Amino acid sequence: MTKELFELELKKIGINLTKEISDKIELYADLLLEYNEKVNITSIRNKKEVYLKHFYDSLTLAKAIDLNKKLNVLDIGSGGGFPGIVIGIVYPNLNITLLDSNHKKTDFQNYIIEKLALKNINTVNLRAEDYFKVNKKYDLVVARAVANMVTLSELCIPFVKRGGYFIAMKGDFKDEIDSSLYAIETLGGRKPNIITFNLPEVNDVRNLVVVQKERDTPKGYPRKYDQILKRPLIKRDNY
Repeated sequence: MTKELFELELKKIGINLTKEISDKIELYADLLLEYNEKVNITSIRNKKEVYLKHFYDSLTLAKAIDLNKKLNVLDIGSGGGFPGIVIGIVYPNLNITLLDSNHKKTDFQNYIIEKLALKNINTVNLRAEDYFKVNKKYDLVVARAVANMVTLSELCIPFVKRGGYFIAMKGDFKDEIDSSLYAIETLGGRKPNIITFNLPEVNDVRNLVVVQKERDTPKGYPRKYDQILKRPLIKRDNY
């Protein structure tokens, strides 16, 4: 996807970039590819794919929620900053926290934040269950290609304010949704609304799994990551 097509496709979902934002996005792509030659941040190695599979894909969040509002956002497993840094550039009204346990990834995020002078984004180098001890809640929690929906639900929903949203950005995940409904309900979420679409050019399937939080999460969640994996939050008769 060229820069021109990227901006054209964004207009179709209601996003119009100013020249300043467009230039920052392009600089982000250049810095990512340059940095990636020394430290492995992404398997994608060319600019057109960065625009499509990282930048455009990240901004499809706008299909699910109004990002023009003032929101406190947590991006769990933020990696190279997708979607957190991308939406933070395009929507400077968002206050974004990038959470990743890999210090190489948070080092890169801080490098981009400094180079692009992004004052609305900060980083945290911790596991989700450890950061939860800070006891901070968010209007929106997002996770992109991090884990299966049962695991993601336990890692993410506890961070969401009542009335706020957890959005999982997934590819083809048909086998995951039914098994995750018990976890979502147990953790205080409503049955998810799923927005399915295809990426331009390549036609890859994408899903936005939108969960609104309606009740407080019971105490004890999220558990330690190894406990989540060993004893996933699913119905007993599914073991």
